[in-house]
Amino acid sequence: MTRRSCVIYATGIVCAHLLIVGIALVVAQVFQTMIHNRLKKELTLTEASRVFESWKNPPPPVYMEYYFFNVTNPEVFLAGGKAVVTQIGPYTYREYRPRENVTFLENGTKVYALNPKSFVFVPEKSRGNPEVDILRTVNIPAVAVMSELNSYSFLLRTFVSIYMKSLGVEIFMTRTVHEVLWGFKDPLLTKIHSIRPEVDEMFGLMWKKNGTHEGEFVFLTGERDYMEYGRIDTWNGLTEMSWWSSNQSNMINGTDGSVFHPLLSRKELLYIFAADLCRSIHLGYVEDVDVKGIPAYRFAPPHDVLQSPEENPTNAGFCVPAGDCLGTGVLKVSVCREGAPIVVSFPHFYQADDKYINAVDGLHPNKEEHETYLDLNPTTGVPIRACKRAQLNIILNRVQGFPKTKHLNEIIFPIMFVNETATIDDDSAAQMRTLLLIVTLVSNFPLLIVGMGAILLIVLVVLVCRSRQKKVRPVLYPCTYYQETLNCFFL
Repeated sequence: MTRRSCVIYATGIVCAHLLIVGIALVVAQVFQTMIHNRLKKELTLTEASRVFESWKNPPPPVYMEYYFFNVTNPEVFLAGGKAVVTQIGPYTYREYRPRENVTFLENGTKVYALNPKSFVFVPEKSRGNPEVDILRTVNIPAVAVMSELNSYSFLLRTFVSIYMKSLGVEIFMTRTVHEVLWGFKDPLLTKIHSIRPEVDEMFGLMWKKNGTHEGEFVFLTGERDYMEYGRIDTWNGLTEMSWWSSNQSNMINGTDGSVFHPLLSRKELLYIFAADLCRSIHLGYVEDVDVKGIPAYRFAPPHDVLQSPEENPTNAGFCVPAGDCLGTGVLKVSVCREGAPIVVSFPHFYQADDKYINAVDGLHPNKEEHETYLDLNPTTGVPIRACKRAQLNIILNRVQGFPKTKHLNEIIFPIMFVNETATIDDDSAAQMRTLLLIVTLVSNFPLLIVGMGAILLIVLVVLVCRSRQKKVRPVLYPCTYYQETLNCFFL
């Protein structure tokens, strides 16, 4: 056997083995299964897992941008006209949210944690100084008192109205942004505090929320099932809430929005429990995006999340009392937030009924600035970029006994909105890109084997053809008379 023949036979054998093994691995998906199992094991909330430390101390910086609606014509509005507001801000704060008192439960299948949040002002990312800028907005303590007295006698309401006037308390107040946000001593609440000490004399939208947490959480670690990774098991010891009017609405579903299970699908709905909204919401797939070179799926709340029960009957459970419903795009949360008739929505009433948008001049809802979304890497489930946007509103209407409200028709009045953002930092992004490259290479290794086999198959065909050509030798026949006439040919 010649050396050439040995090369051909060896090439054929190696080619056959590569093709057979490669195709078998592709069909059996051995490497994909191995990688997926590894991801399911690594992406759990256990002390030995790689993600535990980043879950406990999130590395990406989180920023809270506060925007306020400054009322420019309160007198016109109280006289029956349309209110005009101008947006001011953002007033940006860096949010720190480490998890504390982390304790593993039930053989590592659950983990208890507190998540206190603290805020530090970032002037270079802000437009204005909150301690200097003046804001004219709804006097929420006064409206809360009027709302509370709505079920009392007309005589009592009249007496309280006269007393409020003597204190100089109006429906609109003028304060600095810092006071409205972080708290001030309210004259009306101070008087109530002297009668009912349990009522705090201080008021602020973020009063007592700097350095505090939203409750005690117990999370599932994903040790038993990777699909349960990060899912909330209990909140403040509860497995479900009690203030809504249906069992489905009272369910505590999903994670807290900081982690999600790996191997995400475009077809699934993701659930998040938002303690500040007193409910769970779901997000659906929107599109594929790229963040710092990392592929991600964008998930956002679909239109049906805040649809009215007429359009989405499953939302009837958020009407309290049952049947007392608002329109599309707004949610009354005063049932879980004692005090004023507070309503939440997306900023500028994005995705809400036109009647809410048109009730006040100065609102301009749009998707780019007012949509809430999450960009998640589908392989790991890690949030690459997040943007949570929510608006705080209050219901204003006519209350008998309070003359200042006599020209008011019920309106959901915007107060402020927050834009909470986080994007993966550069170091974490580099680590993520390296991890995804390794996952891609290992997952596609069988295809690499098939490709090598295909290349060797082409080499084998070339070698065989060339070998056959060299074995065939041309034979020269004597030229006949006729052939000489046509010139001699090699036959």
